[in-house]
Amino acid sequence: MFSIRKSSTELNDASEPRWHFPSALSPEAHAEWGLYKILEHRDMELHEILPPGAGQNRAKLRKDIEKYYTAYAIDFDDTDIDTFIARRPDGLAFDKENKMCVFLEYTRAMDTNEDWAEKKEQEKNDRYSSNLGFINHLSHREKSGWKASQTNFTTGVGGSLHTNQFLTRLESLGVKNTNTREAIRNRMVQKTLSMSDMILKFFFIALNSKTDWTLQNLPTEIVNKNMEKFNLHLQPPRL
Repeated sequence: MFSIRKSSTELNDASEPRWHFPSALSPEAHAEWGLYKILEHRDMELHEILPPGAGQNRAKLRKDIEKYYTAYAIDFDDTDIDTFIARRPDGLAFDKENKMCVFLEYTRAMDTNEDWAEKKEQEKNDRYSSNLGFINHLSHREKSGWKASQTNFTTGVGGSLHTNQFLTRLESLGVKNTNTREAIRNRMVQKTLSMSDMILKFFFIALNSKTDWTLQNLPTEIVNKNMEKFNLHLQPPRL
């Protein structure tokens, strides 16, 4: 995500960067924004910002969601609303001039089946379709002109992806340089393969298979930081 932010050089009519990526914090970190934070973004301002602790903003959001569900004849309960509010896209992109809010999703999927990418794309689209619909509903009601959509970047665990689609989506977010788009694509594939390799090594550890070999091939920082995180514990070797 940070690579896209850094490489998105397209300018708007005011000769300013067209796209803004507020959740891309650094090459190593990004923030996952919840629904309310998205709605109160300084450009969109679809919900009134009240003093911290007032509580009215959260209550107002829930009522608006209830009205949205009712308007579209969707059955719901309090748990459904909690889940709705809790959803957080991997990243966000805002185009202030054209009033566009784009949910960004980055996914690694098993690529053993021929239609693996299409299935994962549909799964991601289904996950956020109601949130996008709600934002567009509020925008229409408030006559703000904002439109919300979603862009997915899907890579198979074996490093496969739909190249033309991937590059076109990068270009749509302001990454206009051809070589830069190719570099981001290559980096994405390499990172995916590296992650897959690490997971396989952890798998061997978890199964207590060739433990010594696995630990020798894992970077020290991964062994130290992730063994406890993934709840993996070494057992005495099998005899």
